[in-house]
Amino acid sequence: MPEAPTIDTGNTAWLLISSAIVLLMTPGLALFYGGLNRSKGVLNMMMMSFSAMGLVSVLWFFYGFSLAFGTDTGSVIGNVGDYLGTKTFLGEADLWGASAENPSGTGIPLYVFMAFQMMFAIITVALISGAISDRTKFSGWLIFAGAWATLVYFPVAHWVWGGGFIGAGLGALDFAGGTAVHINAGAAALALVLVLGKRAGWPRESMKPHNIPLVALGTGLLWFGWFGFNAGSELTADAITGLAFINTQLATAAAVLGWLVVERIRDGKPTLVGASSGAIAGLVAITPACAFVAPWAATLLGVVAGVVCALAVSLKYKLGYDDSLDVVGVHFVGGWIGCLWIGLFGQTSVNALVENEGLLVGGGVTQLGIQAISALIVTVYSFAVAFALGFAINKTIGFRVSKEAEIDGIDLAEHAESGYDLSTAGGSGGGGGAFAMAGLKPGSSVTEDTPPVTEKISG
Repeated sequence: MPEAPTIDTGNTAWLLISSAIVLLMTPGLALFYGGLNRSKGVLNMMMMSFSAMGLVSVLWFFYGFSLAFGTDTGSVIGNVGDYLGTKTFLGEADLWGASAENPSGTGIPLYVFMAFQMMFAIITVALISGAISDRTKFSGWLIFAGAWATLVYFPVAHWVWGGGFIGAGLGALDFAGGTAVHINAGAAALALVLVLGKRAGWPRESMKPHNIPLVALGTGLLWFGWFGFNAGSELTADAITGLAFINTQLATAAAVLGWLVVERIRDGKPTLVGASSGAIAGLVAITPACAFVAPWAATLLGVVAGVVCALAVSLKYKLGYDDSLDVVGVHFVGGWIGCLWIGLFGQTSVNALVENEGLLVGGGVTQLGIQAISALIVTVYSFAVAFALGFAINKTIGFRVSKEAEIDGIDLAEHAESGYDLSTAGGSGGGGGAFAMAGLKPGSSVTEDTPPVTEKISG
């Protein structure tokens, strides 16, 4: 007779921590994208991430989780009535994965798993925003974000993880979101940039990152949070958790080096923006494969992702699509690399979930083909729905700000604020501003009582 349902406090604590640090990734993304953006649009860029935290959380709780992880219906969608937000799940038997044979499931309360997956939904939507910076109406973004999450992310999460036709049917593997998150968001980003068109002045004008330390800070937060993203996806604290953790670190580190080598050869100088972008490329690529490949293969994956994504970001100039912050070149391309890597290097000896050995570790092409088909399905579906949504929004309420607003600054036009107050510290009123605060009279270099500086201050 099965034992009574029991909460596993260790697994529950690990998943709560993982959920919190995955949530931190979205503010990290806001900093990363904000720093890469021009200063006159930094707040609008960051607002798109923060608004996703608000909007998607509510949608996920009320019906998104049900659509993604509810009882499978036709291998396409979950039963929307299973976990509606109007219900409460606090009983002893409300544990994720519980069954008659195993009433404890993973030993994790339903709400903890719901919260963990909520963070994935949030950042997937936020990822798209980097491609359409500096030209997108905030109202149009909110409508798109809610509609795309409902029509694309929730169903795709079910296809891949919730018992749908990609994961349970085809047998495609995606441990933490290469297909469901990065390919999904990257395809949507490409669709939207085609709908919205190019930024005013692109590519003629230089549109360089305005705050590189902000980029590095955002990268650090993303890198930190990604351990919850990948290692947390095991749900339990075991050997596979450790494998996902070390593979995440190795692939990311190797991708930094791969990107910098490309920059050194191509441009003559390695850059901090390049190192940051390389780290993100490595994180993206290892996401689907982190629990299915050996550490040496994860390291090789990082090098390949760093090199290929560094080259892929220049495609927008050759093909003429304005992907502002390289969502397509990093997330879409990196997601595809990581997805296919399972078919090349996945090993049953590493994880029993790998039923077909990878092509380059003694297996055949079976898993590689399955991975490619799964990625292609998500690519086509996400692109098509995102394009249709973007087109409809653009033709109704308008999805793009006016050219004047774009040139003057989208932050002021959309939010009536700016990222940086460059006025004098004292404001108006003739008080001398920064001079008065420093004890100086406007127009003079020193006060009457202040001796002149005769030595250069070093340090």
